Amino acid sequence: MIVEMVTGVNVEQVDGVVQRAKSMGFQVQLNLGTEKTVVAILGGNTGQLPTETFAVLPGVESVTRIMKPYKLASREFKATDSVVSCGGVKVGGKGFVVMAGPCAVESEEQLMEVARAVKGSGASILRGGAFKPRTSPFSFQGLEEAGLKLLARAKKTYGIPVVTEVVDPHEVSLVAKYADILQIGSRNMQNFALLTSVGKSNCPVLLKRGFSCTVTEWLTAADYLLAEGNNKVMLCERGIRTFEDSIRFSLDISSIPVLKRASHLPVIVDPSHAAGHYALVPAIAKAALAAGADGILIEVHPNPKEALVDGLQSLSTSDFARLMKELKPIAEAVGRHI
Repeated sequence: MIVEMVTGVNVEQVDGVVQRAKSMGFQVQLNLGTEKTVVAILGGNTGQLPTETFAVLPGVESVTRIMKPYKLASREFKATDSVVSCGGVKVGGKGFVVMAGPCAVESEEQLMEVARAVKGSGASILRGGAFKPRTSPFSFQGLEEAGLKLLARAKKTYGIPVVTEVVDPHEVSLVAKYADILQIGSRNMQNFALLTSVGKSNCPVLLKRGFSCTVTEWLTAADYLLAEGNNKVMLCERGIRTFEDSIRFSLDISSIPVLKRASHLPVIVDPSHAAGHYALVPAIAKAALAAGADGILIEVHPNPKEALVDGLQSLSTSDFARLMKELKPIAEAVGRHI
């Protein structure tokens, strides 16, 4: 249930709505906009509550039921687009943010070479996996904390924020110590214990879509993060599993406008995991920009042939530099800047 307050409402009136909701056993989230204040009343049985319960309170302009399963990620809760600040880089708005780096941190030499290259080509956030949840238990699982320390070193050396994946609720504080953005991978999109822990961290979050999940399920997962008071949530479309086997995953390009219509959260696209092959990545990246995404997440490796993880879908540093040049005129054409 959404309670929209009148323009110029005072603190006492907002508190009156909050206290009424809490006295009835409901949770509350506030959206303190520049023009309007919105109170989200959350609970399993709000649908049985008459809207008049809150409509009669001083300062209330309207009361609306949200019939969708997701509440805090919805446009009803927040009509304006959210902009998330990540280590000084703003994701959302008119800017188009490029996050780039190796799928996995393999060594200091590898990471530093990539960080220098992607920063020089115009990327504003460095990606790199320290913890790697793999399909096979015999595959490279990442350098773990040693990898996090290398990411922090690259961040300090090149002045670039870092995004890396967290896979275990018990490691959230450890990863947050080194990273600017906590990534929740596709396989963990509905790991609710992890979502709750990351939400409590109050760190910027990049929530990847589960490869067999609907947009509604994705946005409902985002509500787990938002319900903990963390409003620094970004969504990442990375392709879904379909009958098509010519690519690794089918990138749901339509999810971008769907999300923009349904939610206020920034949308990032991962062309690398969708494509599964470096030759397809540039076209998908350009499509994401043209379709309205707020940024892309690209895998880059100094020598993809020797990559320990996902070398086939990684761009070389020279290919990445070429892609960045090709993206700029598209960004200008759609009113964005890189």
